[in-house]
Amino acid sequence: MSRALPVDKAIQASSPSGEDQRSAVASGPGDQTRSVLPKSVRVEFEPAMAPRERTFIMVKPDGVQRGLVGEVIARFENRGYKLVALKFMMAGEALLKEHYADLADKPFFSGLVKFMQTGPVVPMVWEGANVILTGRDMIGATNPLQAKLGTVRGDYCVQVGRNLIHGSDGVESAQKEIALWFKESELVGWKPQMESLLYE
Repeated sequence: MSRALPVDKAIQASSPSGEDQRSAVASGPGDQTRSVLPKSVRVEFEPAMAPRERTFIMVKPDGVQRGLVGEVIARFENRGYKLVALKFMMAGEALLKEHYADLADKPFFSGLVKFMQTGPVVPMVWEGANVILTGRDMIGATNPLQAKLGTVRGDYCVQVGRNLIHGSDGVESAQKEIALWFKESELVGWKPQMESLLYE
C-alpha cells in the first residue's frame, strides 16, 4: 500500500530544476512574497465571475404608505447593487393585470389588482451579480409567516395580502417585468466609483 509523503518530502521528490528551482525561493532580501512550491506543483486560480443581471423590484402601496421605500433602497445599495431605474407612480388597471397575468385564475386576483391601485407604487430596476436570486432572498418568502428575520417581509410584514414588495423570480420574468414597466431609454447605464471594491 502506498504511503503519502509529507509536504516537504513531496516537494523534494518533484526535483525542480532550472526555472522551477528559481521560482521556489524569493530572488532577493527585498522581496515581500516568497513562493513555497515550484511551478511544477503550483496551481493558479482565476476568480469565477458571477453573471451581471438586472432584476425588477417594486414597493407596493402598503410599503409606500408605511414609509419603507428608503429602507428597501438602502438594503439593496448596502448589499452592493446598482440602481439603474426608478419611478414613483400610480399604476393603472391594465398594467397591473398584465403584470399579474400568471395569477389571473386565482380567487384573489381581482382584489390584488384593486389593492395595487389604492396608492402609488415604486418600481425599480437593480443590477449586479446574481441580483435576481439574491434579491428574492433579501425580500423573503411571499408569506410573511414563512419569511426569515432579516428579510424585508420577515422584518416588516404580518400578512400575505400586505407583503410590501414584489421581486422577479427568474431571468425570464425579470426581463418581462422590466420591459413592461420601463422603456429601454429609461434604464441608466453607469459605473459606480466603488465597483472595484465589490468585484474582482
